Formats: sequence, structure tokens, C-alpha cells
Amino acid sequence: MKRNLTLSTLALTIALASPLVAMADMLNVHADLTAASEVPPKASDGHGQLTGTYDTSTKELQWNVVYSNLTGPATMAHFHGPAPVGKNAGVAIPIAATDLPSPIKGHATLTDPQEKDLLAGEWYVNVHTAKNPGGEIRGQVEATK
Repeated sequence: MKRNLTLSTLALTIALASPLVAMADMLNVHADLTAASEVPPKASDGHGQLTGTYDTSTKELQWNVVYSNLTGPATMAHFHGPAPVGKNAGVAIPIAATDLPSPIKGHATLTDPQEKDLLAGEWYVNVHTAKNPGGEIRGQVEATK
């Protein structure tokens, strides 16, 4: 009995003293892109949707952006941050010009600060056109389980 109690106590002590292993999560990312969400809002029938995933273990963000009804061909697209809804920020992740026709598919590995901003809802994605060089459609990125 004493030996079992000693072994149980030892096992518990080792378990508590060991570092906790962080569990990785695969999160879904989503954004609805509209002209009204641009800052300032734009006059356009353009709209789109971002879907994708974020792996907290590898820090890899994967995305698929589908858009339509822009005033012309997309000239640029980016992830921006950190910025809440209604505020602008610098480019966090550029999207290559060769990837601009809808659907835009891509991936990137985030830094620790980028991950923090993404998970805090401080990123947005937008698509630019010649008529709207500052961005024609925009959507705040949400990451959820």
C-alpha cells in the first residue's frame, strides 16, 4: 500500500512538473468583402468572400478569396493589420499580382505578432482596382474554431 502511494505521488509530481504541451488548433478564417466596408466606403457593386484556415501549430494561413462585380480587373490585394473595423493599416501580407484573378488562393506562414493580430480580429483583406486604387472591397478577418 505504501509503495503504491509513493509511486502515485511520484507520478503526480512528475506530471505536474512537466511543461504543458500546447494543443494546436485548426481555425477557420472568414471575411465578407464589400465596398461599404472600405475606409472610406466606395461606390461599387463589388463583393467577395474570404474562406480559409489557420493552423496554430505551424502558423500557416491558407486562403481562398472569391470576388465579382468589381469596377475593373483587380490590380492588387492584401491582408492588412493591425486595424479594427473602420480603421486602415499597412500591408501585413501582400498577394502576388499573378494570383489576383478570382479565386485568389494562397498561403503564408505568420510571425508571432501577425498571429496575435489575426487572432485578435485586427486584420482585414481588401482587393484594389484602377478606379479604386486604395481598395474597392474589404472585409474584416475572423478566426473561429
